[in-house]
Amino acid sequence: MSALEAVHWGPAAKAAPKQLVVLCHGFGADAYDLIDIAPSWGHALPDALFASVQAPEAHPMGFGRQWWAIGDRDPVVMEAGVRAAAAHLNAFIDAELARLGLPAEAYALMGFSQGAMTVLFTGLRRVVPPRAILAYSGALLAPSTLAAEIANRAPVLLAHGEADAQVPVSRSRDAETVLAGLGVPVETTYSPHLGHGIDDAGIAMGALALQRGFA
Repeated sequence: MSALEAVHWGPAAKAAPKQLVVLCHGFGADAYDLIDIAPSWGHALPDALFASVQAPEAHPMGFGRQWWAIGDRDPVVMEAGVRAAAAHLNAFIDAELARLGLPAEAYALMGFSQGAMTVLFTGLRRVVPPRAILAYSGALLAPSTLAAEIANRAPVLLAHGEADAQVPVSRSRDAETVLAGLGVPVETTYSPHLGHGIDDAGIAMGALALQRGFA
């Protein structure tokens, strides 16, 4: 398994990082897609290094990247895909924390769309929990296995546009129900006119979630 690459920003304090925030882009994007959020969140976490990860697979159309192929949306196929993606992401998190000399718990995860599916699946199954998991326009894959596999109850932020035509907002609402039922602290923000994207409200909520997580 080859190591994932990443684009970095920070810390805003211009000192050695004390926290790591891992950003995971969506299907067909790349590591540069989310790094522009880092300066906004850097005000909330001036000691954090933001690492926007490049997904492991090339997009089949020849541009961008993917965490796994989505031609077949069968739940079994999607679960196999996200499990493979989680192995890559776990290796990156562990290696990046070691490289920075940070404690095993000094990290948070954020993802958009397919990246949100990846961080939700991965983060809740890690023995050392992330300080926060931020999932934008995503879904909770393999919910039936989570009760047996959950390893922590890190706080989760679910953000979704109610006008999302690519990943319906119902996927985050379903995730909210499952996570709350398992005792995971869940905060949500649903934007009435937002499509498949991240708005200012979602960014502001993310900053607050990160601040609280690392407090």
